[in-house]
Amino acid sequence: MRDISHKISTLRTASAQAVIYIRESTATQIKENRLPKGNLLDVARAAAFLGAKSTPQLLPHCHPVTIDGMQVDFEYIYPHSHRALFRGMAAQAGIQITVAAKSIGRTGIEMEALTAASVAALELYDMLKPVDDQLEIGHIRLAEKTGGKSDHHRFLAPLANCAVLVCSDASSSGQRPDKSGRKIEEMLQATGAQVLDYQIVADEKPLIQQAIQRWVNRDIPFIFTTGGTGLGPRDVTVEAVSELLEKTAEGIVEAMRTHGQQRTPLAMMSRSVAGTLRNSLIVTLPGSTNGVKECLEAILPALFHARKMMMGGGH
Repeated sequence: MRDISHKISTLRTASAQAVIYIRESTATQIKENRLPKGNLLDVARAAAFLGAKSTPQLLPHCHPVTIDGMQVDFEYIYPHSHRALFRGMAAQAGIQITVAAKSIGRTGIEMEALTAASVAALELYDMLKPVDDQLEIGHIRLAEKTGGKSDHHRFLAPLANCAVLVCSDASSSGQRPDKSGRKIEEMLQATGAQVLDYQIVADEKPLIQQAIQRWVNRDIPFIFTTGGTGLGPRDVTVEAVSELLEKTAEGIVEAMRTHGQQRTPLAMMSRSVAGTLRNSLIVTLPGSTNGVKECLEAILPALFHARKMMMGGGH
């Protein structure tokens, strides 16, 4: 199964549909409750719920998800009102099944919604086959999904220009190649952002502050630092940045720390800060490559929405 342990939990929704085509006389029998197997739609709705819950057992690569809410609706449709759904069909009527599902988790709920719609259609088929020998199932489709990558486009700001500052005595002196700063570059570019500048400085407050001030003066919207967020005697990035900030953004730090804490207890050692200076948002990240990766997984690309807020656009 695909590894999704790096993903954050978000609200995810999905809507799926399916159609079972029937005779018009069958539709009349259903409405008049004259079917030999009794109540139709309530049983099909229950079957949809069971199908959704069984999705991971039916599809080998499908991760189990928590189904936090699911609604199953049925609508009678006819060629004169739903022409596109009857194109090329000889059927006189149909029942359209619509499943709307919600989940808070690391992966989407679209397969559960699709399975629910499919199983509901099969249940309708089973209950209607004694009275209709022309049944046909079709138009199984995902109508909509939200959450996770589906929403990333909402946060990609048109001015997602960034700068990366590596705070490290060892890297600045050439004793150790920088990896964490390059990881930040890689992950930013993967979201569509541009890295306009990249620098390495020693763990000295004046050098850190001077680099950040230059980028703020250039109106670079997003500035990321790496290194100097721990408890070591030379870890001064947090102090250097804190002295510059006009507004703090504790929620960004909380998101990074919570995400990291779920993966390693060492995340609690981080003293990262985030906030704004004029029109720039500054985020301090750990010095380890893995720490950088986990922190950015927690905040990208939603972080880019901050630009709109800083420019007075609100939420």
